[in-house]
Amino acid sequence: MPLLSRTAPCGAAVSAHPSSIGVSSSLRMTALGLSVLLAGCAGAPQSDSAAPVVSDVSASSATQKDEATAPSDATKAPLMPSAFFAGNAERFEAWRCTPAQDLVTAFPEGELRLWSAYDAYRLTPAVVASGSRYVKDDLSFWEKGGEAMVESDRGRLECQRDQTRTALTRAQRPGVMFHGRGNEPGWTVRLDHDAPHLSLMLDNGEREIESPYRVTSLDNERGRVTLASGRADTPFSLELEARACFDSMSGEPFPVRVTLDVDGKTYRGCGQGIAP
Repeated sequence: MPLLSRTAPCGAAVSAHPSSIGVSSSLRMTALGLSVLLAGCAGAPQSDSAAPVVSDVSASSATQKDEATAPSDATKAPLMPSAFFAGNAERFEAWRCTPAQDLVTAFPEGELRLWSAYDAYRLTPAVVASGSRYVKDDLSFWEKGGEAMVESDRGRLECQRDQTRTALTRAQRPGVMFHGRGNEPGWTVRLDHDAPHLSLMLDNGEREIESPYRVTSLDNERGRVTLASGRADTPFSLELEARACFDSMSGEPFPVRVTLDVDGKTYRGCGQGIAP
């Protein structure tokens, strides 16, 4: 019985591997549950009565610290949810799972950060005889030799590591606390680290917008932020969600789904937070 319905790609077109991934019998021990892990690239799931709905959150705002500098007034950049960041991990990893799912992980010191199509999780290490195992409530992620078993009381995902992508750093993007991008046509968005200001490059570089912005909604626990233009002559809306996302051309993994609405057009892509 399938665990999850397949999702439609959003700015990210990567097909999951159809073949079952073999995982050693030592990984097949206990099924630790979770409400659900959901599939790869950001997008709405197909209707499937057997497909569960993600309801878990990675951590409360009291324990989940933001890597962005806290603002003291309206001239400071706002907080960004920590689920937008890799922590001190050097890279993001894509996982292709059976049943067909796509997940993203990062392994900062002492934890696992895991992104599905509908949520982000932070798991802590657990004792295991071989490989590496991480748990969060009823969720278990057991990795060994490039293969992983993700288990819940709804069943099991057998996963294989696919592409990796080196996490962006402040040295590569000076003064930027968030970078997003998309394709067809190519576009980028950059949020300044020290002020509520962003830079947009649209339509393969043919158009640039520099603008202040205001935060219209921010949910740290769910990893969601919505921004709106601070200029009456250049309206736009930018939505950031901590969800597994894959570049539509390269297939590279990202932790944030990005949706930009400007001038009646919608641009979709992926992005990540960049810590100091």
